[in-house]
Amino acid sequence: MNEVLQVNQLKKYYATQKAVDDISFSIERGSIFGLLGPNGAGKTTLLRMITGIFYPDSGSIYFDGKVFNPANDIVNIGYMPEERGLYKKMKIGEQALYLAQLKGLSKSEAMEKIRFWFKRLEMETWWNKKVEDLSKGMSQKLQFVTTVLHEPKLIILDEPFSGLDPVNANLIKDEIYRLAQNGSTIIFSTHRMEQVEEICDQIVLVNLGKKVLDGTIVDIKQQFKENKFSIKLQEVPSDINEGAFNITEQKDKELIVKINKGFKSNDVLNYFIQHQYNIESFNEMLPSLNEIFIQLVEGTTATTRAFENNLTVS
Repeated sequence: MNEVLQVNQLKKYYATQKAVDDISFSIERGSIFGLLGPNGAGKTTLLRMITGIFYPDSGSIYFDGKVFNPANDIVNIGYMPEERGLYKKMKIGEQALYLAQLKGLSKSEAMEKIRFWFKRLEMETWWNKKVEDLSKGMSQKLQFVTTVLHEPKLIILDEPFSGLDPVNANLIKDEIYRLAQNGSTIIFSTHRMEQVEEICDQIVLVNLGKKVLDGTIVDIKQQFKENKFSIKLQEVPSDINEGAFNITEQKDKELIVKINKGFKSNDVLNYFIQHQYNIESFNEMLPSLNEIFIQLVEGTTATTRAFENNLTVS
């Protein structure tokens, strides 16, 4: 079995609110998995069930091929919540050592791994600083280190780039790639769609407690494509007239065309080649993950509101 985590029909209700409503997905070992959704979608509740903080009302979780047992499995999970979880008055080195030992490392093992990570993330001079003296970005780096230093099989990162400048964000991003290449599985939760597109192999999108979409980034973009292409010409003629496509937009010498039903991209290319127009580039335009996200979230929210309104009226 190559799946490190399986979530089957999870449900968690608070009074009349369905925080998580029948959500299922699986995550392959060594992958970077994006958990997406607007505020209030149910992401935090879902993560807290995966880490054993909350118990589901129904459904099951399998971790590393077995029924999830929080008491035994938590040492193999690293969880970096969006909220800061550090002791403000404690010195950084002492805090890293304390948290590493809570994860089952001996003092000597913990010291070795802390030194490795502090050097890797340029934190060697921080040992005697207190957390309350750190900037938000510096606190974020420390929290990342305390999340991963015990080498967990599953690493959960909730908004890991929050407060980081571009240099340190790239530093953490490189470490995320390296951890995945070395066999760790990573759940990456964020509102930043461009980060998800760049980093994640697969995603699940939740809204109003329900799963709206899941799959690989490549497959999802193909699923939502609109048969739009960008064509850049050396000179744009004024007499383009072809049934294979419609021009939806023009930017200087670039045309955005939408292919009509029954035609293919080769039909568009053939038109311009036959008319001896000089083509500089021809590219398919796939929707961004942000566009897909907005389309689906707005659609499911509107549908749910309409359904609730009908219930109220009846």
